[in-house]
Amino acid sequence: MTHDPALDAHEHREHAEHASHEKDGFISRVSITVAALAVLAATAGSLETVEASGAITSASEAVLVQDKATDAWNEYQADSLKKHMYGIAADQGGPHAADFRKTAKEQSDKQAEIKKRAEENEAERDRLVRESAQHERRHHWLTGAATLVEIGIALSTVAIITKRQPFWLGAVGLGLVGLVLAGVAFA
Repeated sequence: MTHDPALDAHEHREHAEHASHEKDGFISRVSITVAALAVLAATAGSLETVEASGAITSASEAVLVQDKATDAWNEYQADSLKKHMYGIAADQGGPHAADFRKTAKEQSDKQAEIKKRAEENEAERDRLVRESAQHERRHHWLTGAATLVEIGIALSTVAIITKRQPFWLGAVGLGLVGLVLAGVAFA
């Protein structure tokens, strides 16, 4: 089996079509089951890939936003130092004391904007981390779903070869459990 869910589904459908020409009712039912399971496996596999990609993308974006927050906090601290230096200079008196006080006030006002920006970036980072975790959770459930469905396909093949119904029923059961797991991923 390849790692391309669409190609796997196509191959299984072809095998099912070939087996359905046998004119055996049991083989036909199992062949239809294989086709249905192949579609389910392809869907779960594709969604699994999308969720893994979403987890990586959100985590990467969170890192970039954290960098912006860190830069803003560094700017905030630098302006805090400037404010204090201008405040000390103003307290010393002299002909520029009023100018130093004005500059200290400007630095203080500027800090409020920078603090707001840093906190917004941190909130965005937290949102992206939660989003990444949600994608990762879905990815894990979909991995389980795809695995069970693929095992169901293998059992269907055994059912065709041996013409034994318990293998087919096991395949159907695994397919249903896989479908439930895929549903849990998005619950």
